[in-house]
Amino acid sequence: MSFGTVLLLLAITAPLALSFGMGGAMAARSKIAPVSWLGKGYIAIVRGVPDIAFFLFFVIALDQGIEYLLHHARCPDWPDAIRQGNDFRVCPDAKMPLGNADQTVHDRYGFFTAVFTFAIVFGAFAGNVLFGAMKAVPRAQVETAESYGMTRRQTFWRIIVPQMWVYALPGLGNLWMVLIKATPLLFLLGVEDIVYWARELGATKTPRFTAYPHGDWRMWYFLALLVFYLAFTRVSEIALDRAMRRLTRGQATSGGEAQGKGLA
Repeated sequence: MSFGTVLLLLAITAPLALSFGMGGAMAARSKIAPVSWLGKGYIAIVRGVPDIAFFLFFVIALDQGIEYLLHHARCPDWPDAIRQGNDFRVCPDAKMPLGNADQTVHDRYGFFTAVFTFAIVFGAFAGNVLFGAMKAVPRAQVETAESYGMTRRQTFWRIIVPQMWVYALPGLGNLWMVLIKATPLLFLLGVEDIVYWARELGATKTPRFTAYPHGDWRMWYFLALLVFYLAFTRVSEIALDRAMRRLTRGQATSGGEAQGKGLA
């Protein structure tokens, strides 16, 4: 189950982070100054904050932001202040999730909050990679498209986007590897992932498994995690290598030229 949690996190976070990155890159290259500042600011600020600090801050800020809006919507006549010193208190109907909700609801809420946080962080890195890849597309091809009467939007979607993936894939591949390595941060966010269960099942005595005493097996459980992550990254490397060969086929890049010589 915990392995499924990690795989589900990756399956949801990767496309979501790529969407955030694409949006950030498109905003950064916009001719409208405020939009460009927003895109470049998102990329620069999130990339400049340590991941752990951002995870711990953003999850709390997002949770309190949602509860703040729900509090004003559901409890407009609430007499007490929300901020009471260092405490943040909202009415019971504004709690996320509700206090009487089933435990599975709490687990799903925590998981998807973590997924959204991961997507925001890695979306900024993806945006930086995609922004550079867009700029790497030869200017001559863009000018040729413009000379044929293509609009700026047509040039972007028909010329720049199809070709930028060749330049973006190495950076995105490295980012995918970093995302895989970052999944144990779920443990810090309160999600019961494989690191949590390796510690719980391997420890000599824990609050959840007092009925089955055993020696300290944590080394073996963490060794199993090491094998899992090494195997997963190796499979990812093979898939990324195949994707790169497909993308560079026929392209005017060193990879494409090497393939052409091989076929000749």
